[in-house]
Amino acid sequence: MSTPGTLRRPLPLQHLAGGVAGGVTSTLLLHPLDLIKIRFAVDGGAMRARPQYTSVASALTTIVGSEGVRGLYRGVTPNLCGAGASWGLYFMFYSSLKSWMQSGDPSRDLGAARHMLVASEAGVLTLALTNPISVVRTRLCLQTTLDATLPESKRYSGMLDALRKTYRQEGTRGLYRGFVPGIWGVSHGALQFMAYEELKSLYNRRRGRPVQHRLSTLEYLQFAALSKLFAACITYPYQVVRARLQDHRASYSGSADVIRRILSHEGPRGLYRGLAPYLLHVTPNVCCVFMVYELVTGGGGGGR
Repeated sequence: MSTPGTLRRPLPLQHLAGGVAGGVTSTLLLHPLDLIKIRFAVDGGAMRARPQYTSVASALTTIVGSEGVRGLYRGVTPNLCGAGASWGLYFMFYSSLKSWMQSGDPSRDLGAARHMLVASEAGVLTLALTNPISVVRTRLCLQTTLDATLPESKRYSGMLDALRKTYRQEGTRGLYRGFVPGIWGVSHGALQFMAYEELKSLYNRRRGRPVQHRLSTLEYLQFAALSKLFAACITYPYQVVRARLQDHRASYSGSADVIRRILSHEGPRGLYRGLAPYLLHVTPNVCCVFMVYELVTGGGGGGR
């Protein structure tokens, strides 16, 4: 949704800074749960030569036992970069597009449909810029001590090495594996933003206040958590599909092939592998992001 007026409007860099700070802080605290979520998401896929986990507790003890505490932080560098960039860009794009649609009037209530439209546009822009980091993050999180048997081209020493080898072996297409289900995932952000904005607006209207009235930090956190849980439960399968497409040890022809094989071998339940650790990770994650975001920007935000 680009017009000359939009391009001339200065980007709200304070929202970028707030999103980056929130994403980095939450990732430092909660990366182990994100790693476990990714490993659960690919469990049951084409490659079975990897550790098997029966629960979040089982995954934690198995990883620490075989890889040490350091194993819980595999892939943390691209996750820090990805989370910081994703949250920062998303908040920046969203706030800029929202301000444009409001014609600079923050008291104007856009309604559910327009909130979803703005969030979708912000999500697509963010995904296009950050998908290569997501690919590297997934592959590094999936590395275990069993990978010593893999060819050198599929073993990574770090984020830059993974980027270089992925591009060298698979080209630009390799860096954009999972992009299509990522587009599906834009609906996640759209649903979350819509729910978050509508909850805030309804809450303020019921109290006879303007829709842009600043809430307390606790109120922001409650609405952020509720909207995130709402979106996550509806759209989670795209994360399983995306993780399997980005898994360097498996081979699929596309998203439809992943879904067909999951349903054939694991049933509908396979589309929700990793949901428990995801919810354990995402609720404190989004609360942490919003808390830091509020401190940095001094104002209300959205969600991702």
